[in-house]
Amino acid sequence: MATILWLLIFIFMWLIIPANVKFHVIDASLTQFNLTTDNTLYYNLKVNITVRNPNNNIIVYYRKIKAIAWYKDNDFGAMELAPFDQGHKNTTFLQAVFEGQTHIRLKPNQVAEYKQETNVGIYNDLALDFDLTIRAKYERLFKTNRFDPPFIQCRRLRIPFISNTKTSPQHFSVTKCTTRYFFLQRSST
Repeated sequence: MATILWLLIFIFMWLIIPANVKFHVIDASLTQFNLTTDNTLYYNLKVNITVRNPNNNIIVYYRKIKAIAWYKDNDFGAMELAPFDQGHKNTTFLQAVFEGQTHIRLKPNQVAEYKQETNVGIYNDLALDFDLTIRAKYERLFKTNRFDPPFIQCRRLRIPFISNTKTSPQHFSVTKCTTRYFFLQRSST
């Protein structure tokens, strides 16, 4: 009898407590990253991402996907990606391209770090966030209302600079993003 009870508890937990969806930045490159003396940043950043739904029993419906690019605590670009549906045990490839110019505020030590990174050809303090609105379908039992899970955060991206004249000898390393509590509503605090 106890074995049956534990089996029922395990099945219930398997259905109700899903594994977090996994985001990885698999490739990234910068072909422009100029900071002028008036704090205008000119940028061209391309990022390739994989999104993995490891669950056997959940379909995820991505209804809003906003990608936000950061450098040293300054957001400098944002873009909306196309909505999509992701089935069981499925990996989806996404690409975000940030191109343009914006005004950012760097502290004096951050400007010094920028200059050092420019000399080396690798920018160490880039980040990417995803602001999502999703729905989830659990087996054939029920579908949730739309909700906003916590921000997906991809931190400390080390991205090589690529120009027409030279390419950094360093290559981008795959970076795992933080996806805690993916199937819970984002806290309003």
